[in-house]
Amino acid sequence: MSHKTIILQTALLIAGIAAARADKGAELSKSFGKPTVTDDISQAQLGSKWKAVKGEWKSVDGAIVGKELKADKHAAVLNFHQPNHNSAIQFSFKLDGAKAFSLSFNKKAGHLFRINVGAGSVTINLDKDKKDPKSKPKRLATTKARFKQGEWYSMLVTVEGQNVSVATDNGVKLTAKHATLDQAKPNYRFVMRGGDLLLDDLKVWKL
Repeated sequence: MSHKTIILQTALLIAGIAAARADKGAELSKSFGKPTVTDDISQAQLGSKWKAVKGEWKSVDGAIVGKELKADKHAAVLNFHQPNHNSAIQFSFKLDGAKAFSLSFNKKAGHLFRINVGAGSVTINLDKDKKDPKSKPKRLATTKARFKQGEWYSMLVTVEGQNVSVATDNGVKLTAKHATLDQAKPNYRFVMRGGDLLLDDLKVWKL
């Protein structure tokens, strides 16, 4: 193997590593201006806006690591306390044992809707209204996707009135509309089963 070939292969390897790292924190929002809230998870302890409801969630090496606990007999749940109505939220995530997770939006008195992210799909689901015995969960939109274990991806979710849109840095684009989405929401919730799920580079915009 020639010296030039070795140099070329080394350059390509470095470029490949840089491209892989670029996915983490990739900028998907170009027109929202300055974020209302940012958290790069750089502290040893989670900030005051974060609250672990179920499971184990902790800051490790500059990222949140979450996992389900068998003793809970419930999916792991992490709240990010930021009241919102019309907003955009962007974050980086890595499936590192977890098979799937959800970004869930609640209304004042219960579940509202969620974005379900699996290894092969992204789905927007309207949640069941537990106070209405006739209510059932409803799939609003779904698309195929590919999220590999151990790799970082970035996701942007925008909610404006009755409309919700989802975009990721590996090409997912998904939209849905429902009248009940147009209401105040007390927080953002990350819900997952299994372990581990890593989260980082969170940004929120008020729209």
